[in-house]
Amino acid sequence: MTAPHTSYAGEGGHPASYYAASANPAPARPPLKGDHQIDICIVGAGYSGLSTGLHLAEKGYKIAIIEGAQVGWGASGRNGGQIVNGLNASLQTIRKRYGEDTATFVAGLVQEGGEIIRERVRTYDIQCDLKDANIFTALTQAQMRELEDRMALWASYGIHNQQMLDKDQLRAHVNSDLYAGGLIDHSGGHMHPLNLALGEAAAFEQNGGIIYESSPVIAVDHTAAHPVVRTAAGSMRCNTLVLCGNAYLGHVVPSLSARVMPVSTQMMATEPLSEERARELLPSDACVEDIRYILDYYRLSADNRMLFGGGTVYGGADPSDIKAKLQRNMDKVFPQLKGVQIDYAWSGNFALSFSRVPQMGRIGDNTYFAHGYSGHGVTGSHTFGRILSEAIQGDRARFDVFAEVPWYPFPGGRMFRVPYSVMGSWWYGLRDRLGV
Repeated sequence: MTAPHTSYAGEGGHPASYYAASANPAPARPPLKGDHQIDICIVGAGYSGLSTGLHLAEKGYKIAIIEGAQVGWGASGRNGGQIVNGLNASLQTIRKRYGEDTATFVAGLVQEGGEIIRERVRTYDIQCDLKDANIFTALTQAQMRELEDRMALWASYGIHNQQMLDKDQLRAHVNSDLYAGGLIDHSGGHMHPLNLALGEAAAFEQNGGIIYESSPVIAVDHTAAHPVVRTAAGSMRCNTLVLCGNAYLGHVVPSLSARVMPVSTQMMATEPLSEERARELLPSDACVEDIRYILDYYRLSADNRMLFGGGTVYGGADPSDIKAKLQRNMDKVFPQLKGVQIDYAWSGNFALSFSRVPQMGRIGDNTYFAHGYSGHGVTGSHTFGRILSEAIQGDRARFDVFAEVPWYPFPGGRMFRVPYSVMGSWWYGLRDRLGV
């Protein structure tokens, strides 16, 4: 008798979180066993893989998704649930670094991910508590000027969904003394991220797609004319391979693992609050994040829990006491919540690229990849999924723009990327604390 195969996902079930506890029912999907062949194989059943697969399945392609754990097990099922337009790197940074043409191109798609999510929810009746609007908050007047500059720059590219809020106006959305003001993006929003992933998986299967769960990939041959993906119990040969493992792809494809670094962020969920108390804290029910380098982000769940997240741990490790770490931050924003019961606390990894710009490209002739959303993957992954599907169908116009954007390794390579990033975060965190 052989020993059971273990992996980064343990037994493969979703880690304990509010999202897992409130997930919609989903079918048990079998692992990959034996040798198979298919037109398109996708590794990873998170947003990138599901978005790519659903776009292609709707066009009639035969597709299999191989997932190491369960649908939405990684960042797609654990994130803040916020639909935030844009990339981690600002439009100003992209324009300065890559030129006006690239900035204009990126500005034309920064709202696309949110539009795709809303279209999927409507078309397939996905029950994921989708709500409108997100707010960026500023703690200082210097940060208010940053937001004013952001709104002006986005308006110069024809994006007019944003509105500045002074301290008093912000009170209609966030009842906290901490902030100097903020900016509301009416085209943003929030939802239950795991239920969105589960709904997209069901839509993919409805269109003829196949999902194999509990099948960690142990080897990939992307140099063959027909790429091959191997798991402990089977293999899949395909005409086209798409790698969407992101922070959890590990070292299966060494040329990709060097491009990004796993970074963990944490969340917790309070006990359900009364309707009166919930509306006192967040009157308009928008989601919120501040604009510090190491930020807080929070929103209300459908059952009026405060979902509060923040912090980063470079390298992907979990802090020893998530509740204690986040409780201090939440008490600064909402002293009214001191002493509230915390029902859930969890952690998860996202993939950070050194440039903070997500990466898309090909390795070999028939293997595509997308990763490195750097904490802005909810919208970016849906957009990249569509762009990947376009490229696979033969239209590489948008794919080539991202594929040609230079990527940069972390200074010092893999050995020193964590201490380098920690030093950088300490410096920017100090600037935040000093208000400069």
